[in-house]
Amino acid sequence: MSPQRLGQNFLTDRAVAERIVHSAEIDVESTVLEVGPGKGALTNQLAASAGTLTVIEFDRKLADSLQLRFAENERVDVVEADGRTVDPESLPLVLGRDYILVANLPYYAATPIIRNFLESKHPPERMIVMVQREVANEMQAEPGDMGMLSLAVQVYAEVRVLFEVPPEAFTPRPKVTAAVVQLTPRKEPLVPGQDQADFFRLARAGFKAPRKQLHNSLATGINVDTPLARSIIESAGIDSERRPATLSIPEWKSLFASWSNAGKPFVVHGTSRRERAEALKR
Repeated sequence: MSPQRLGQNFLTDRAVAERIVHSAEIDVESTVLEVGPGKGALTNQLAASAGTLTVIEFDRKLADSLQLRFAENERVDVVEADGRTVDPESLPLVLGRDYILVANLPYYAATPIIRNFLESKHPPERMIVMVQREVANEMQAEPGDMGMLSLAVQVYAEVRVLFEVPPEAFTPRPKVTAAVVQLTPRKEPLVPGQDQADFFRLARAGFKAPRKQLHNSLATGINVDTPLARSIIESAGIDSERRPATLSIPEWKSLFASWSNAGKPFVVHGTSRRERAEALKR
């Protein structure tokens, strides 16, 4: 698949590339993983600064070009792989080491790539990633403006937007502004591993109708009657008339505990009125 079909915009501004590498705080002792190098605007500088560099490129032609460029450099390993699914522990120069991830992420794949590495068994010690500005702001959002992406990222990492990058820094020129974000993975996620699947299932349900009051949005999301949704929310000590975006992560955790205590009701859409009534009795 070609870079154009992948919606990839190549960084061409050398000053921006230098600023990204500087922000990553890379030195000769660093193990670095670059995802989505494209034509290599960052790659040359990373290879010159890092102890070792692993490059993950999804596009075969771009990967082949980079492999030729660095064929004589044993400190650089170019791997043709998908950043959305690659396991860091499968990469020889990364296995068993602390590493820094640097990436200019294609907009269509930014969120799944970030989540893949944050949720892996071997996350980076820090991530410096360039994404669409709106995505960066949502990742960093505080209660009042939070969405599903804010929650999904902040459970695993601390987030800080470092600087913006204008459209003219890329070829082809995108219609949106980019931003560089630093993600620092937490030593332990804010939600225990055994609860994460159900926690995010509830959160997605809670954001089902984000502009509605929480009891209506949650009732729609888990497909139960509004009185049950209201009861679960109020049992968590939360005003059910608030909007989902206003909840903090501790409040989502309280809501998850309340939902768990209620038996985690989640009625499949298309069920009968009787089955919905049975859920209300739990």
